Amino acid sequence: MNSDHNILDHLSRREMLKSVSSGFGYLALAGMCAEAAKADPLAPKTPHFAPKAKRVIFFCMRGGPSHVDTFDYKPQLKVDAGKPGLGRRGTSSRAKLMPSPWQFAPHGQNGLQISELFPHLAKHADKLCMLNGMHTDLPNHPQAFVKMHTGNSQFVRPSLGAWTLYGLGTENKNLPGFIVLSPQTGFGGAQNYGSAFLPAIYQATPIRGSRSGSGQVSNIRNPRLPSANQRIQLDLVQSLNQGQLEKDKVNPDIEGVIESFELAFRMQNEVPQLMDVSKEPARIQQAYGLENRATQTFGRQCLLARRMAESGVRFIELNSGNWDQHRDLNNALERNCRGIDQPIAALLADLEERDMLKDTLLMWGGEFGRTPHAQNGDGRDHNNRGYTMWMAGGGVKGGMSHGGTDQYGYAAVEGKVHIHDWHATILHLLGLNHKRLTFNYAGRDFRLTDVHGNVVKDILA
Repeated sequence: MNSDHNILDHLSRREMLKSVSSGFGYLALAGMCAEAAKADPLAPKTPHFAPKAKRVIFFCMRGGPSHVDTFDYKPQLKVDAGKPGLGRRGTSSRAKLMPSPWQFAPHGQNGLQISELFPHLAKHADKLCMLNGMHTDLPNHPQAFVKMHTGNSQFVRPSLGAWTLYGLGTENKNLPGFIVLSPQTGFGGAQNYGSAFLPAIYQATPIRGSRSGSGQVSNIRNPRLPSANQRIQLDLVQSLNQGQLEKDKVNPDIEGVIESFELAFRMQNEVPQLMDVSKEPARIQQAYGLENRATQTFGRQCLLARRMAESGVRFIELNSGNWDQHRDLNNALERNCRGIDQPIAALLADLEERDMLKDTLLMWGGEFGRTPHAQNGDGRDHNNRGYTMWMAGGGVKGGMSHGGTDQYGYAAVEGKVHIHDWHATILHLLGLNHKRLTFNYAGRDFRLTDVHGNVVKDILA
């Protein structure tokens, strides 16, 4: 804070601490805070039109899962195995076409083709909407990953979760509206979950360590002061912040600090209980795979996601890494899929049982897919021209496959869905018009989809 602030002019550091602990000046300071308080920026907001979904759960698979081994069945690969594949520019490559090592089979009433890598998820085929015609701009991880999260790989822009929170607010004032479990540190890092030029209160709250089961919000407890004394201390700090804000007139950084401090104070009571899954019934913990070493990591994330969704969190992102299989595809992809299959299936069933699936939008996918040809003998290279993501619940049709790639899986050829279209569709399901959800910054109105994006109406229930 500036040294010429009235309170700091008259109170030394020692006197400030003494006044906080004794309660001196508390009523005056509290009055200053109350007088300067603004409307809650996280309060629920009215969407543009009636929404299908109230909340989002995004299963983020960092590294680019192989679509031709999971959800995009390509029998022609087996017929033409060993023939020359295509390079990134569409020319013939030395790499050879490689069929999937795993069998596909039809599931559900509509015969949705799903790999044997997902035996649990396959039982929920009638809930899944496959987007087999996905494509994005670049085959490089950092750019594609950031674009998937923010809609732009060239400039720092607000994330999808931040735009969602900005547009709708949240339903629980004691919890963050946007939470990321086990956030990825690479491929753009915090930029993928940030608010950029939106007010700072809309950025994600990261919860690290949720993979091991010890996940918790950092510094959620104050070991030195009880709640009442913390409130006194916070009121003092907030009065200084408000004084500086009154001088500056406009200061988004200080506004964000004021709002974040208040939210953090309220979170202390609710977050520890929210993160404690030990009191969940044994059958629930078993269903999510918490007793199995292979599934307990992602299983805990999925169970936490359900608890957060129940508690009013608007946007929840779960993370699974290491899907970048340039080699050892047989072992690595099988291990990845085994880790997430049962937990995701359990979450789908749990939400349906609680009558929450209908207004919870679930999304699965990575920044791009993999090539139909082999790399290093037993791996696959990056492929941005065609891949698969899927959605479930929240107003999308179940048991359907929308769009498709060519006979080998190189490029989307029908029902093409660009990342901008994906973003526009997500916002639409939440009751937000992507062209109207704007924020004025640096003299122009910005939006998640920039000047692009079309809602994929064919998948709407």
